[in-house]
Amino acid sequence: MFQAGYVNIFGKPNAGKSTLMNALLGEKLAIISDKVQTTRHRIKGIINEPGYQIILSDTPGIIEPKYKLHEKMMMAVKGALEDADVGLLLVDGKAPIEEQHQIFVALRLKVPCIVVINKLDILKPAEAQAMVEFFTQQPYAKQVLSIAALKKNGLKELLDAILKYLPEGDPFYDTDDLTDLPTKFFVGEMIREKIYHLYKDEIPYHTAVMVNEFKEKTTLIKIVADIVVQRDTQKGILLGEGGKMIRQLGTEARKDIEQFLGQKVFLELFVKVKPKWRDNDLMLREYGY
Repeated sequence: MFQAGYVNIFGKPNAGKSTLMNALLGEKLAIISDKVQTTRHRIKGIINEPGYQIILSDTPGIIEPKYKLHEKMMMAVKGALEDADVGLLLVDGKAPIEEQHQIFVALRLKVPCIVVINKLDILKPAEAQAMVEFFTQQPYAKQVLSIAALKKNGLKELLDAILKYLPEGDPFYDTDDLTDLPTKFFVGEMIREKIYHLYKDEIPYHTAVMVNEFKEKTTLIKIVADIVVQRDTQKGILLGEGGKMIRQLGTEARKDIEQFLGQKVFLELFVKVKPKWRDNDLMLREYGY
């Protein structure tokens, strides 16, 4: 008997969906920051073991769309709702219960769902118990588990629970695939992750990254990418005084990319101003949304 299926993670922004996916995969595929709305795409990671294949999906946090970019992000969530075989409803242990309960009700998932209470490591036992009791009573919850994704606690129990509901079937992907996305996509995401770490306020939300060149040469890989912003003032902030900030961004991103690719990298970054790109269908398509 072989089991295979789509296990899709849903929840509010910052609940820890990307952290959970990376922890289950044992690889860093999804970028992480403490800012909300870091994840903009649906990212699939594949767990291949003798006897089963789990296709995990990290989805953008569920929000009310304010721009076309947000609408595209919510379309990624919709796609994940449609092909899920098992739903992981991730609860942010430090956020109000009711608000998250409403999100899960609104998803209207017809497949078995496991409610996963995250951030157990920073919850008081009484708080954790109250959450378990509340979600156990909900009709959408087949099972309720508590984990600490960041500390990788409770993952074995979660995997066992997933396998209980995972359908029988043939694998969807080759058994040595880790994801269905191209390497270029992850390079762009690593640059974007550094923007979230290095810049404050609204800058990360106004930027997109486009990898224009990815050439494998004999001794290194040459990567050229544009960082797109909406206004000249944002370009100035990204560059920093005398180009100091963009150099730091390039250095930090290059280190991560080299580790990911296992090869030396030459990285060149350009900052371009494209007013209102977040509301422009054509540009959004061009930037991969």
